[in-house]
Amino acid sequence: MKTKTKKMTVSIVTALLAVSLAACGANNLSNNESGNTGNGGKGEKVTIELAISKSSQDSAFVAQSLLDEFEAATNIKVNLQLLPAEQTTTVLQTKLAVDETPDIVQYNLASATTDLNLERNFEILDNEPWVSRILNKDVLSAYGHVYSFHVSQDTGMQGVVYNKDMFKELGLETPKTFEEFLAVCEAIKASGVTPVFMPFKDAWAANIWPAAAFADYAAKNDPTLFDDLNGNKRKWTDVPEFEKFLDQQYQVYKKGYTNADILSDSYDMAVGKFLNKEVAMMFMGDWLIESVSKQDPSLSLGLFAIPSDQDAKLGASPLGGQLFIPKKAKHMAEAKKFLEYIASKEVAQKIVDQQAYVSNLNDVTTPELPAYKQEIVDNYITPKLTTLTTDAFMLVDRSELYRSLQDEFTGAKTPKQVLEAWNTKFAELMKDKGVEGF
Repeated sequence: MKTKTKKMTVSIVTALLAVSLAACGANNLSNNESGNTGNGGKGEKVTIELAISKSSQDSAFVAQSLLDEFEAATNIKVNLQLLPAEQTTTVLQTKLAVDETPDIVQYNLASATTDLNLERNFEILDNEPWVSRILNKDVLSAYGHVYSFHVSQDTGMQGVVYNKDMFKELGLETPKTFEEFLAVCEAIKASGVTPVFMPFKDAWAANIWPAAAFADYAAKNDPTLFDDLNGNKRKWTDVPEFEKFLDQQYQVYKKGYTNADILSDSYDMAVGKFLNKEVAMMFMGDWLIESVSKQDPSLSLGLFAIPSDQDAKLGASPLGGQLFIPKKAKHMAEAKKFLEYIASKEVAQKIVDQQAYVSNLNDVTTPELPAYKQEIVDNYITPKLTTLTTDAFMLVDRSELYRSLQDEFTGAKTPKQVLEAWNTKFAELMKDKGVEGF
């Protein structure tokens, strides 16, 4: 019997950074039945397993110094299970299915709802002691419950990462329309620099443009669109603008404004491309700016909205990299103690300071933000010019959509055929999921 899939609770991203950056109050790590953070009464050492993608090895939650301090304080050792980046989802699905569950998983909340069957497989954390100190529960919640943990309420902002110095040297303004964007590309190409880097060997990278463009269109013109798509009241091919947005991204490639080998060039090349000033722009999230800045703080990068339409809003993906506890964790109490330890005022403040996070705890203060992030706040967050990307509204795995987007650049599919193929796969996945209407 089919059951209606409940919508994931997501926040209006414009509120994510609107909270006060000055924190107040205090709430230190509390004691509970599983012990305290002192050295006394800890009993035998316990080892818990934390599963994380190899691509996320720089996560603040798995820094060796943090894990060592936690072990010294609690006699609980954290062992990392590093999963192959391209197989992370499949490996976790298998582990959850055969009861080889790790004690903690780091994953993306939006993807966990679709990929890992969040409700069935993960513990509800509503009653954990740190929850009362959370400023923005929505970025940690789904189906009306807190399922995940993070010390930050930052969300990945997605648009066009660009070299601000190059724009200044060429006298270019950030484009507000697609026509203006093409003109910018032409000027950059004439200067001898590749305008746009497309690393579409990684299929997900081809989704940055449409995920933001689709969402911007829906927010401005058709607020019930994603509900209708998820209820099988409309098809993806019923929206002509979707075909237009897919064609826009293809035209950037077709006009010669990108790297030649887009289907063999990968995301891990992106930082080097910007450091070497080989490219001027890339359709990506602000996490790329952070990665480049770590290697060369003098390189001035910024982010502007995908120019799919006049004055498009900046895309905002759901917060990624949260920690989850499987219901079948072998060391449930110790896993919860790890989250409680990270949430303690002292530890959380250290992480927030080191990572320049926007704090999500009421007694942890947000530090001065990097210039690029403050610019995003000033230009998009504060004036409420952001919109959740399409991914936030999708109830199923999007891998087949990404592969179809790659097919567009081989010439195997037109934009219309990409949407037709996704219509079929989307309906199949929704039916398998038991969503009403399919």
